[in-house]
Amino acid sequence: MKKQQITVRVPATTSNLGPGFDCLGVALRLYNFVTVSRASEIEAGAMARQAARQFFQAADCEPFAFSCAVQGEVPRSRGLGSSVTVRLGVLHALNALLDSPLKRAQIFGLCAELEGHPDNAAPAEFGGFVVARHNRHQKFPVDPRLHFILLIPAFEVKTAEARSVLPNEIDRLRAVESCANACAITAAFASGCYENLRGMWRDHLHQPFRAQFVPFLERVIAAGEKAGALGGFLSGSGSTVACVTLRSPEEVANAMREASGLDDAEIRIIRADNDGAQIVVSVLNSDAPVA
Repeated sequence: MKKQQITVRVPATTSNLGPGFDCLGVALRLYNFVTVSRASEIEAGAMARQAARQFFQAADCEPFAFSCAVQGEVPRSRGLGSSVTVRLGVLHALNALLDSPLKRAQIFGLCAELEGHPDNAAPAEFGGFVVARHNRHQKFPVDPRLHFILLIPAFEVKTAEARSVLPNEIDRLRAVESCANACAITAAFASGCYENLRGMWRDHLHQPFRAQFVPFLERVIAAGEKAGALGGFLSGSGSTVACVTLRSPEEVANAMREASGLDDAEIRIIRADNDGAQIVVSVLNSDAPVA
């Protein structure tokens, strides 16, 4: 009997981590649930349709009509990988409906291609802390002792606009410092020596230019660090600001909120997700759900 409906849980992601522009990311325990069902006609948005076209071509199979519904807690255009949750959810769901013609690595490659960069697609797919380059990745699990404090403003920052302000050239010495810091962050996550993250978040590749969209960025990070955080950064292209801490997460969160001056910002204290995208429900017919 053919599978009729698949629901995929996809984690939010925080990417760049300061100097790790377009190559570092972490999956978070904040999720969207993407449900794809066979249908008589396509009922899906443009992003889901585009992902479906890529999937059917890569899987070399006959396209079929489907509907797509997205529910969950990942806010749009806040630098938390909301577009990846949709694209990856659709890719995994279609793959499952057709008895998995593509392997997980292939699905990641398709999602990274659709996104234009792999730093959100890789952690969303595989979980944990991920170093990604094109369609290749290295994953390291993140200890639950580490908390991610997210200050999520009520306003959006569009990725295309945030990329448009980036310069074509960077001073060599500043580029070297960013590279060294990105390597130090990678070593700290790979070794689990998270205290070594302190002082390693300075970036010259994107954050100074994107700060115009998030004018409270530096003072929120400074307040978080003063309250005990190991450091902070602009999550993706914003507008979310993230701090990382091993202790006193509530104090860090309160300090970040106060420094932002925003009354309508949301604060989330969460840990990393080490599992990545997961199929949570497979339905063979309308009466028989199978976990």
